[in-house]
Amino acid sequence: MTNSRKLGIWMDHSNAHLMEFHPRTMTNTRIESDFTPQVKQSSLGKSENLMHNKEQHMHANYFKKIADVIKQYDEVLLFGPAEAKLELKNTLKEDHHFDKIKIEVHSSDKMTEMQERLAIREYFAQVTSLKIIQPN
Repeated sequence: MTNSRKLGIWMDHSNAHLMEFHPRTMTNTRIESDFTPQVKQSSLGKSENLMHNKEQHMHANYFKKIADVIKQYDEVLLFGPAEAKLELKNTLKEDHHFDKIKIEVHSSDKMTEMQERLAIREYFAQVTSLKIIQPN
């Protein structure tokens, strides 16, 4: 059985907490969206259309940064309170670079870092035990 690279990502529209899963440790990285409340307010002051265009462009860049990291993994758990995780998964579905990566989406509330780590650890422990019970 080969060791697959596993990544858990808690995310919303403003930031993503990426945690590489290892049985004994987890490595953390944070990616933040450039579309801040200040940028929104500044753009909205000029025009609503400009604000929406800027928001779409900045969210696309945010998703691209996350996607560039996801490419390095075999299994990914996306979770969080907002729709951002589903938007990212739909974006990734359109790109064939992600066809062989298992991407799972779960809803969750806002969490502390320790709660995020526990959720990732529990998810991958459950997935691993299911693979042992039901071999491919």
